[in-house]
Amino acid sequence: MPVTEIKNVHFKPGQTLTVKAVPHADATRISLNICYSEQDIALHVNPRFDNNTVLCNACQKGCWGEEVYGKGFPFARGVAFTITVTFLPEEFLVALPDDSLIYFPNRLRATDYPNFFSKGELSIESFEIK
Repeated sequence: MPVTEIKNVHFKPGQTLTVKAVPHADATRISLNICYSEQDIALHVNPRFDNNTVLCNACQKGCWGEEVYGKGFPFARGVAFTITVTFLPEEFLVALPDDSLIYFPNRLRATDYPNFFSKGELSIESFEIK
């Protein structure tokens, strides 16, 4: 499964991350991850084309937590999308392409996440932290 990694980005409370990407025509599941490593993921945004759901989760020391689901499925294979994540001290606010929101708690409780990676059949077009 293709992986894109961006290290030493230092995403902190009060900042917003905007990712623009295009899922491939054969995409089944893709993910955008804000983390320390693949074992410690603060925010895992996971659009699933195989069952038309979007979920968020966190992974601590390799153990996944409770999934939080979005409403609807504002993604299409081969169509560019933008996801915006605002990092608040206690939670992440995830804005999906249809402007719906998922509120996801900052379960790892850190104030600085240094890494980002995407996984699955997609091409990242842009990545910006403000």
